[in-house]
Amino acid sequence: MKRLKPLLEKEAAPRNRSEAEVIGYKNVLSRIHTAHEHFPITPETILKIHQDMFGRTDLPAGRWKNRDNTIEERLPDGRWITRYVPVTARETPYYMTELCGRFNTLWEEGRIDRLLLIHAFVLDFLCIHPFTDGNGRVSRLLTALMLHQSGYDVSRYISLERLIEESKENYYNVLNRASERWHEGGHAILPWWEFCLGILIAAYKEFEARVGIIRSNRGSKTAWVRDAIRQLPEEFGVGELVHACSGVSRPMIRVVLEALRKEGKLEVLGTGRGAKWRKRDNIQ
Repeated sequence: MKRLKPLLEKEAAPRNRSEAEVIGYKNVLSRIHTAHEHFPITPETILKIHQDMFGRTDLPAGRWKNRDNTIEERLPDGRWITRYVPVTARETPYYMTELCGRFNTLWEEGRIDRLLLIHAFVLDFLCIHPFTDGNGRVSRLLTALMLHQSGYDVSRYISLERLIEESKENYYNVLNRASERWHEGGHAILPWWEFCLGILIAAYKEFEARVGIIRSNRGSKTAWVRDAIRQLPEEFGVGELVHACSGVSRPMIRVVLEALRKEGKLEVLGTGRGAKWRKRDNIQ
């Protein structure tokens, strides 16, 4: 008899386009968290991120825009104005190839601080505006990806997307200022750097505060490990859990993982040191 897949393992179909976009975004972000070393910064990678994010919708996914677009803003009196004119559709493939090529050259040279280089790349990406839809979300996925590749893993625990959303008005004001005269190479990038680094600092402060609360209230190392697991992606490795629970021994972490497996809240995928764990239920 064919084994039926347990209900909790089934992935529910999205009910509408918005839900499909959220699921796509979360799936891509989860892969970035767990396998960022397999995402080179290339046009092909960026197209694949867009494809996977919108793959469940009826939107054109995984290809550059096929018509010119503009960034518009609605004024308080109801009128619309053109805030910014991105690169044309015809020029987009060239610009994206150049952007990725120059970024990788500077990354390998190491003469520019990688945090500054990452956010300069993101600003250029947003000014090129290579997709018909989803440019902002792809830019934030790329930010998380490149931060991971630089050793800044805070986006695994704190949502940069949420922090930007909470500062949305300031975000758009700074982006408008930083994109002025971008086409002529006369734009001012300093306000953009200040905003982006401010978001990163806020994320680390929030993470530090969470760790402090966990350590002061955990009552036991078991509670600490369980809380750390709640913050990790749906699939994670023991190494990630060890990193999140500095001060807890690997044997103790293994004991908690095994207990959660027996409770039906986790399942182990594979064997050996490289085995992954997957959440199956809410962990309290």
